[in-house]
Amino acid sequence: MRDIPKLVVAVIASLYFLWCAYDPSQWHLIDGVNLVIHEAGHLIFSPLGEFMMVAGGSLFQVIMPALFVGYFWYNGKYYSAALVLFWVGQSILNVSVYAGDSLALQLPLLGGQDSVHDWNYLLSSLNLLPATAKVAGAIRLLGTIVIALAALGSLRFARRSTGSPG
Repeated sequence: MRDIPKLVVAVIASLYFLWCAYDPSQWHLIDGVNLVIHEAGHLIFSPLGEFMMVAGGSLFQVIMPALFVGYFWYNGKYYSAALVLFWVGQSILNVSVYAGDSLALQLPLLGGQDSVHDWNYLLSSLNLLPATAKVAGAIRLLGTIVIALAALGSLRFARRSTGSPG
């Protein structure tokens, strides 16, 4: 027996997040959640030094949803894990937009114009600022791959027998 509602949700989520991958610069509702988690990441990573504190925002906004994926996977809730994997991929796409702005410095920052642009700082520190487009492109590709895997996984696990509620 197939779980039709799960299949419908998997199809809708797949289409939505593939659209996000097509145009990651658009603002999505989940970006507000990503922003809060991003800012918390700076605080959480601050004991590890300045570089890691700055990197911690982008890292934590990917790590946090990945922890939920791991939780669901560990507990055998594969469909739920696949759905949350969409969030991981979209968060990576969000990071790619921020990384891609490291030269133009056009994105609004919470602290205003006097704020440190995380990715300008990170890429400058690594002498990779001239490679901004390549770095952002690689991050975007990774986010797109994660979303494609989430789509395949959610569709696959939605089609399985309804033996467990997850």
